[in-house]
Amino acid sequence: MTWRLRFAPIPAMALAAMLGTLTLPAAAQDDTRTGMRGLGTGRHSIGLNLGTARYQVGCGLLPGCDTTDRSVYFYGRSMRSDIWGAELGYLDLGSIERGGASTSARGVNLSLVGRAPFGTFLSGYGKLGVSYGRTNTSAMAGSGITAGREHGFGLSYGLGLSWDFSPRLSAVVEWDSYDLRFAGGIREPVRATSLGLQFRY
Repeated sequence: MTWRLRFAPIPAMALAAMLGTLTLPAAAQDDTRTGMRGLGTGRHSIGLNLGTARYQVGCGLLPGCDTTDRSVYFYGRSMRSDIWGAELGYLDLGSIERGGASTSARGVNLSLVGRAPFGTFLSGYGKLGVSYGRTNTSAMAGSGITAGREHGFGLSYGLGLSWDFSPRLSAVVEWDSYDLRFAGGIREPVRATSLGLQFRY
């Protein structure tokens, strides 16, 4: 399992531009007037999650198959109220070994976020949205796996817990599912479990 974050130029630039649209319209809101539970002092945040991705794809006919690899998710979030907001992120789901070669996936994700406090410092949240993913599959002859590139939109959803351990920082644990297209007309989910750090401003 290797930890290399690979930013494709076009998705990365699109992500930067769209993050601005999430944060700018609400920047003028008075957070002290509306307030948020816990230590959080801002409605906007950026975060980085690191974890493990598990591909729900077949291994083919050849021996040697590992359907898990590291996952990286970088995102920006804007909460429009205490309970709901929006999130935009760039995801890299690593590269797995199958068919004598490899399959990889990365993309961008846009979700609505619902938040429920469980006390002063702990809260849970759920996410529902859409992801745009690009996958690349290579395979050896006789593996029974179709090689090629695919891209497209798919459903995404997730659940998480957040612990506010300072006025600006939170630790999160999260589970996410991304519906992606693979070569050969296959559509399967990739599921990621991760730990992360979130900075509020």
